[in-house]
Amino acid sequence: MSDPYQILGVSKTATQDEIKKAYRKLAKSLHPDLNPGNKESEKKFKDVSHAFDQIGTPEERKKYDQGEAFEHHHSGGGGGQSFYGSQQGGGRYSSNFADAFGDEDFFQNIFGGKRKSQDEFNYPGEDELYKLEVDLIDVAHGAEKMITLPSGKKLQVKIPAGIEEGKKLRFKGLGGAGIGAGAPGDAYVEIHIRPTDGFKIHGKDLETELPLSIFEAVTGGSIPVKTLDGQVSVTVPAGVSSGNKLRVKGKGLGPEGNLIVIIKVIAPKAPSEEFIHSMNEMKSKFNYEVRK
Repeated sequence: MSDPYQILGVSKTATQDEIKKAYRKLAKSLHPDLNPGNKESEKKFKDVSHAFDQIGTPEERKKYDQGEAFEHHHSGGGGGQSFYGSQQGGGRYSSNFADAFGDEDFFQNIFGGKRKSQDEFNYPGEDELYKLEVDLIDVAHGAEKMITLPSGKKLQVKIPAGIEEGKKLRFKGLGGAGIGAGAPGDAYVEIHIRPTDGFKIHGKDLETELPLSIFEAVTGGSIPVKTLDGQVSVTVPAGVSSGNKLRVKGKGLGPEGNLIVIIKVIAPKAPSEEFIHSMNEMKSKFNYEVRK
Protein backbone atom coordinates (compact mmCIF):
# COMPACT_ATOMS: atom_id res chain seq x y z
CA MET A 1 0.00 0.00 0.00
CA SER A 2 1.44 3.38 -0.99
CA ASP A 3 2.30 5.76 1.84
CA PRO A 4 0.31 8.99 1.34
CA TYR A 5 2.76 10.95 3.51
CA GLN A 6 5.62 9.89 1.26
CA ILE A 7 3.66 10.67 -1.91
CA LEU A 8 2.85 14.19 -0.68
CA GLY A 9 6.38 14.69 0.61
CA VAL A 10 5.41 15.45 4.22
CA SER A 11 6.29 13.88 7.55
CA LYS A 12 3.86 11.89 9.64
CA THR A 13 3.89 14.76 12.15
CA ALA A 14 2.93 17.38 9.52
CA THR A 15 0.03 19.67 10.29
CA GLN A 16 -3.15 19.60 8.20
CA ASP A 17 -2.16 22.98 6.78
CA GLU A 18 1.23 21.60 5.70
CA ILE A 19 -0.49 18.62 4.06
CA LYS A 20 -2.88 20.93 2.21
CA LYS A 21 -0.03 23.17 1.03
CA ALA A 22 1.93 20.16 -0.23
CA TYR A 23 -1.13 18.91 -2.11
CA ARG A 24 -1.82 22.32 -3.65
CA LYS A 25 1.76 22.59 -4.94
CA LEU A 26 1.84 19.09 -6.41
CA ALA A 27 -1.67 19.31 -7.88
CA LYS A 28 -0.80 22.56 -9.62
CA SER A 29 2.39 21.23 -11.21
CA LEU A 30 0.93 17.83 -12.18
CA HIS A 31 -2.53 18.92 -13.34
CA PRO A 32 -3.39 17.07 -16.58
CA ASP A 33 -4.62 20.19 -18.37
CA LEU A 34 -1.17 21.69 -17.85
CA ASN A 35 0.52 18.51 -19.01
CA PRO A 36 -1.60 17.38 -21.97
CA GLY A 37 -0.81 13.90 -23.17
CA ASN A 38 1.64 13.24 -20.35
CA LYS A 39 0.49 9.89 -18.96
CA GLU A 40 3.18 9.82 -16.30
CA SER A 41 2.12 13.23 -15.00
CA GLU A 42 -1.53 12.19 -14.96
CA LYS A 43 -0.66 9.02 -13.04
CA LYS A 44 1.27 11.03 -10.45
CA PHE A 45 -1.61 13.48 -10.25
CA LYS A 46 -4.00 10.64 -9.47
CA ASP A 47 -1.60 9.26 -6.85
CA VAL A 48 -1.29 12.67 -5.21
CA SER A 49 -5.06 13.16 -5.20
CA HIS A 50 -5.57 9.68 -3.77
CA ALA A 51 -3.00 10.41 -1.05
CA PHE A 52 -4.83 13.61 -0.14
CA ASP A 53 -8.09 11.67 0.03
CA GLN A 54 -6.44 9.46 2.65
CA ILE A 55 -4.98 12.14 4.96
CA GLY A 56 -6.40 15.46 3.73
CA THR A 57 -8.89 15.81 6.57
CA PRO A 58 -8.41 15.04 10.26
CA GLU A 59 -11.11 12.37 10.12
CA GLU A 60 -9.69 10.46 7.14
CA ARG A 61 -6.16 10.88 8.47
CA LYS A 62 -7.15 9.38 11.79
CA LYS A 63 -8.65 6.38 10.00
CA TYR A 64 -5.51 5.90 7.94
CA ASP A 65 -3.16 6.29 10.91
CA GLN A 66 -5.21 3.74 12.86
CA GLY A 67 -4.92 1.28 10.00
CA GLU A 68 -8.55 1.36 8.92
CA ALA A 69 -9.27 0.47 5.28
CA PHE A 70 -9.52 3.53 3.05
CA GLU A 71 -12.55 3.82 0.80
CA HIS A 72 -12.53 6.06 -2.29
CA HIS A 73 -15.17 8.77 -2.16
CA HIS A 74 -16.41 7.94 -5.62
CA SER A 75 -17.66 4.60 -4.34
CA GLY A 76 -20.52 6.39 -2.70
CA GLY A 77 -18.98 7.64 0.55
CA GLY A 78 -19.57 11.17 1.75
CA GLY A 79 -17.19 14.07 1.64
CA GLY A 80 -15.22 15.80 -1.07
CA GLN A 81 -13.87 14.10 -4.16
CA SER A 82 -10.49 14.64 -5.75
CA PHE A 83 -9.48 14.24 -9.38
CA TYR A 84 -8.66 10.62 -8.64
CA GLY A 85 -12.28 9.87 -7.97
CA SER A 86 -13.94 12.52 -10.11
CA GLN A 87 -12.90 10.72 -13.30
CA GLN A 88 -15.66 8.26 -12.62
CA GLY A 89 -18.27 11.00 -13.01
CA GLY A 90 -19.46 12.87 -16.06
CA GLY A 91 -17.22 15.98 -16.11
CA ARG A 92 -13.45 15.95 -16.41
CA TYR A 93 -13.14 18.38 -13.52
CA SER A 94 -16.09 18.26 -11.19
CA SER A 95 -16.65 20.94 -8.58
CA ASN A 96 -15.78 18.30 -6.02
CA PHE A 97 -12.13 18.70 -6.97
CA ALA A 98 -12.17 22.06 -5.22
CA ASP A 99 -14.14 20.55 -2.37
CA ALA A 100 -10.99 18.72 -1.31
CA PHE A 101 -9.91 22.12 0.01
CA GLY A 102 -13.30 22.93 1.49
CA ASP A 103 -13.70 26.00 -0.76
CA GLU A 104 -13.14 27.30 -4.26
CA ASP A 105 -9.72 28.82 -3.65
CA PHE A 106 -7.96 26.09 -5.60
CA PHE A 107 -9.86 27.01 -8.75
CA GLN A 108 -9.29 30.67 -8.03
CA ASN A 109 -5.54 30.07 -7.85
CA ILE A 110 -5.26 27.52 -10.64
CA PHE A 111 -8.11 28.45 -12.97
CA GLY A 112 -8.61 32.13 -12.11
CA GLY A 113 -11.90 31.48 -10.30
CA LYS A 114 -13.58 29.45 -13.03
CA ARG A 115 -12.88 26.45 -15.21
CA LYS A 116 -10.99 27.56 -18.30
CA SER A 117 -9.88 25.99 -21.51
CA GLN A 118 -6.25 24.98 -21.84
CA ASP A 119 -5.43 28.08 -23.91
CA GLU A 120 -6.65 30.33 -21.10
CA PHE A 121 -4.27 29.04 -18.41
CA ASN A 122 -2.04 31.92 -17.35
CA TYR A 123 0.62 31.36 -14.71
CA PRO A 124 3.59 33.53 -13.74
CA GLY A 125 7.00 31.98 -14.25
CA GLU A 126 9.12 30.69 -11.39
CA ASP A 127 11.78 32.92 -9.85
CA GLU A 128 15.36 31.69 -10.21
CA LEU A 129 18.11 32.03 -7.60
CA TYR A 130 21.83 31.99 -8.38
CA LYS A 131 24.46 32.13 -5.64
CA LEU A 132 27.51 34.04 -6.83
CA GLU A 133 30.85 33.96 -5.01
CA VAL A 134 32.98 37.05 -5.48
CA ASP A 135 36.40 38.18 -4.28
CA LEU A 136 36.87 40.95 -1.74
CA ILE A 137 38.57 43.12 -4.38
CA ASP A 138 35.39 42.89 -6.49
CA VAL A 139 33.35 44.18 -3.56
CA ALA A 140 35.84 46.97 -2.88
CA HIS A 141 35.76 48.41 -6.40
CA GLY A 142 32.72 46.84 -8.05
CA ALA A 143 32.90 44.36 -10.91
CA GLU A 144 30.97 42.65 -13.69
CA LYS A 145 30.55 38.89 -13.94
CA MET A 146 28.97 36.70 -16.60
CA ILE A 147 26.92 33.87 -15.08
CA THR A 148 24.64 31.11 -16.35
CA LEU A 149 21.28 30.83 -14.59
CA PRO A 150 19.76 27.42 -13.73
CA SER A 151 17.55 27.81 -16.81
CA GLY A 152 20.66 28.10 -19.01
CA LYS A 153 20.26 31.83 -19.65
CA LYS A 154 23.43 33.94 -19.73
CA LEU A 155 23.35 37.02 -17.50
CA GLN A 156 25.80 39.89 -17.12
CA VAL A 157 25.82 40.86 -13.44
CA LYS A 158 27.07 44.23 -12.30
CA ILE A 159 28.33 44.02 -8.72
CA PRO A 160 28.06 47.39 -6.94
CA ALA A 161 31.08 48.51 -4.92
CA GLY A 162 30.48 47.94 -1.21
CA ILE A 163 27.75 45.31 -1.61
CA GLU A 164 27.09 43.36 1.58
CA GLU A 165 27.34 39.61 2.17
CA GLY A 166 24.09 37.81 1.32
CA LYS A 167 22.64 40.75 -0.63
CA LYS A 168 20.35 39.73 -3.50
CA LEU A 169 20.36 41.51 -6.86
CA ARG A 170 17.02 41.32 -8.68
CA PHE A 171 16.69 41.03 -12.45
CA LYS A 172 13.05 41.48 -13.29
CA GLY A 173 11.55 39.20 -15.91
CA LEU A 174 14.70 37.10 -16.36
CA GLY A 175 13.47 34.08 -14.42
CA GLY A 176 11.42 31.14 -15.69
CA ALA A 177 8.98 31.64 -18.54
CA GLY A 178 5.31 32.08 -17.69
CA ILE A 179 2.52 29.84 -18.95
CA GLY A 180 0.10 31.39 -21.39
CA ALA A 181 -0.05 35.12 -20.83
CA GLY A 182 1.64 34.78 -17.44
CA ALA A 183 4.55 37.12 -16.80
CA PRO A 184 8.03 35.60 -16.54
CA GLY A 185 9.57 35.22 -13.10
CA ASP A 186 12.50 37.20 -11.78
CA ALA A 187 16.12 36.17 -11.43
CA TYR A 188 17.89 36.78 -8.13
CA VAL A 189 21.66 36.73 -7.71
CA GLU A 190 22.74 36.24 -4.10
CA ILE A 191 26.22 37.59 -3.34
CA HIS A 192 28.67 35.63 -1.18
CA ILE A 193 32.12 37.06 -0.46
CA ARG A 194 35.12 34.72 -0.44
CA PRO A 195 37.29 35.02 2.69
CA THR A 196 40.59 36.84 2.16
CA ASP A 197 43.52 36.19 4.47
CA GLY A 198 44.43 39.15 6.63
CA PHE A 199 41.12 41.02 6.34
CA LYS A 200 37.83 41.02 8.24
CA ILE A 201 34.67 42.75 7.05
CA HIS A 202 32.79 45.15 9.34
CA GLY A 203 30.07 46.83 7.34
CA LYS A 204 31.81 48.95 4.70
CA ASP A 205 35.12 48.87 6.59
CA LEU A 206 37.90 46.32 6.49
CA GLU A 207 40.06 45.41 9.48
CA THR A 208 43.63 44.19 9.39
CA GLU A 209 46.34 43.69 12.01
CA LEU A 210 49.70 45.47 11.91
CA PRO A 211 52.41 43.65 13.88
CA LEU A 212 55.01 45.96 15.47
CA SER A 213 58.19 45.25 17.34
CA ILE A 214 58.67 46.70 20.80
CA PHE A 215 61.01 49.28 19.31
CA GLU A 216 58.56 50.34 16.57
CA ALA A 217 55.80 50.64 19.15
CA VAL A 218 57.97 52.90 21.34
CA THR A 219 59.50 55.06 18.64
CA GLY A 220 56.71 55.07 16.04
CA GLY A 221 57.43 55.91 12.43
CA SER A 222 56.30 55.17 8.89
CA ILE A 223 55.30 51.51 8.66
CA PRO A 224 54.14 49.59 5.55
CA VAL A 225 50.67 47.97 5.74
CA LYS A 226 48.91 45.65 3.28
CA THR A 227 45.68 46.79 1.58
CA LEU A 228 43.55 45.19 -1.13
CA ASP A 229 45.28 47.49 -3.64
CA GLY A 230 48.80 46.73 -2.49
CA GLN A 231 51.09 48.15 0.15
CA VAL A 232 50.84 51.65 1.61
CA SER A 233 52.69 53.40 4.46
CA VAL A 234 50.96 54.54 7.62
CA THR A 235 52.34 56.87 10.26
CA VAL A 236 52.45 55.11 13.60
CA PRO A 237 52.67 57.54 16.55
CA ALA A 238 55.28 56.87 19.24
CA GLY A 239 54.06 54.89 22.23
CA VAL A 240 51.25 52.86 20.67
CA SER A 241 49.96 49.71 22.34
CA SER A 242 48.33 46.51 21.12
CA GLY A 243 44.70 47.21 20.29
CA ASN A 244 45.25 50.83 19.24
CA LYS A 245 43.64 51.53 15.85
CA LEU A 246 44.64 53.64 12.88
CA ARG A 247 42.36 54.51 9.96
CA VAL A 248 43.33 54.53 6.29
CA LYS A 249 40.58 56.38 4.41
CA GLY A 250 39.12 54.96 1.22
CA LYS A 251 40.77 51.54 1.50
CA GLY A 252 37.68 49.62 2.59
CA LEU A 253 34.68 48.42 0.60
CA GLY A 254 33.35 51.00 -1.82
CA PRO A 255 33.93 54.76 -1.67
CA GLU A 256 32.63 55.01 1.91
CA GLY A 257 34.73 52.20 3.34
CA ASN A 258 37.98 52.58 5.27
CA LEU A 259 40.77 50.24 6.34
CA ILE A 260 41.04 49.95 10.11
CA VAL A 261 44.58 49.02 11.14
CA ILE A 262 44.78 47.32 14.55
CA ILE A 263 48.16 47.51 16.28
CA LYS A 264 49.65 44.29 17.63
CA VAL A 265 52.90 44.66 19.56
CA ILE A 266 54.99 41.49 19.45
CA ALA A 267 57.95 40.64 21.68
CA PRO A 268 60.71 38.36 20.39
CA LYS A 269 59.85 34.68 20.85
CA ALA A 270 63.27 33.59 22.05
CA PRO A 271 65.17 36.67 23.25
CA SER A 272 68.92 36.19 23.70
CA GLU A 273 70.62 36.74 27.04
CA GLU A 274 72.19 39.89 25.63
CA PHE A 275 68.78 41.25 24.61
CA ILE A 276 67.33 40.49 28.04
CA HIS A 277 70.32 42.13 29.75
CA SER A 278 69.95 45.26 27.64
CA MET A 279 66.21 45.45 28.34
CA ASN A 280 66.85 45.10 32.08
CA GLU A 281 69.27 48.00 31.91
CA MET A 282 66.70 50.10 30.09
CA LYS A 283 64.01 49.05 32.57
CA SER A 284 66.14 50.24 35.46
CA LYS A 285 66.39 53.66 33.84
CA PHE A 286 63.03 54.11 32.10
CA ASN A 287 60.54 51.79 33.77
CA TYR A 288 56.90 52.98 33.84
CA GLU A 289 53.71 51.87 35.57
CA VAL A 290 51.17 49.91 33.45
CA ARG A 291 48.97 48.23 36.11
CA LYS A 292 47.58 51.09 38.19
